[in-house]
Amino acid sequence: MNITLKQLHVFITIAQEKTLTAAAEKLFLSKPAVSMALAELEKQLGHKLFERKNNRLLMNEMGSALLPLADEQIERSQAITSLFDNHNFQGQIRIGSSNTVGNHLLPILLAQFRSNKDHHDQYMCIDNSTSIGEKLKDYELDIALVEGLLVDKQLHTETWIKDEMVIVANPEHPLLKKQKITLEDLNKQSWILREKGSGTRDFFIHHIGQYLNELDITFELSTTEAIINCSAAGLGLSCMSRTAARHALQDKRLVTLPIEIDMSRDLYLVWHKDKYQSPILKEFIIYCQQWSLPF
Repeated sequence: MNITLKQLHVFITIAQEKTLTAAAEKLFLSKPAVSMALAELEKQLGHKLFERKNNRLLMNEMGSALLPLADEQIERSQAITSLFDNHNFQGQIRIGSSNTVGNHLLPILLAQFRSNKDHHDQYMCIDNSTSIGEKLKDYELDIALVEGLLVDKQLHTETWIKDEMVIVANPEHPLLKKQKITLEDLNKQSWILREKGSGTRDFFIHHIGQYLNELDITFELSTTEAIINCSAAGLGLSCMSRTAARHALQDKRLVTLPIEIDMSRDLYLVWHKDKYQSPILKEFIIYCQQWSLPF
């Protein structure tokens, strides 16, 4: 049996892209070349690795068993290539992040990591927590820093740092005339929320939204900045991380509502349980585990 790294790379890309056409485009190969590499790999293994469904290639049980091993071989080959490089740590780290973490915390963490470890090869993907979890399972990402708790038997999830959530409003909002805000006061209010799948949205629903029998969601937006602008313009209340809102609060474009509810939440580090951890990925995980908020 003579399985090549090219065949394994093609296999991994097809698993991620789900079609031969998309895999070929990503690999800068022709579609026939990709198809031939997959066919040769399946022939050598004596097993089909994908099932066809509506022109899509979905991994079967054998493909799922091969994926972590193939990923490890590719990672180890890259480690061998860079073994005699002048730097101690080589290789790219593919980092996924949910919006609040990716926009407000990860840039600071990465800048400090680069300065301390002299490693500058990172790829960053920012999306909602649910989408990031799917990319981890497809081996498109090495590690993720997210707001939402991802419960999946394929993923390792651990508590990272604490984050404080706040309810924000335009400074002229009528509720600010009250010294204390109750859940009943939040009924019949216009709310501007993140989209479904967002960790911030999940926090709001579980801590506040589920107790409002007349929840009015005026807008669902995919970016925190858009939500800040809408709320500052008086279009509704919102619930978000104090970290994400800190500049708007400092500029007094927004204010927080005084409500006696525990508004703290955990942020999480997540990676695939079967993911091979290269030396630089291990170093990054340790760095994240020891990192703390700079403000």
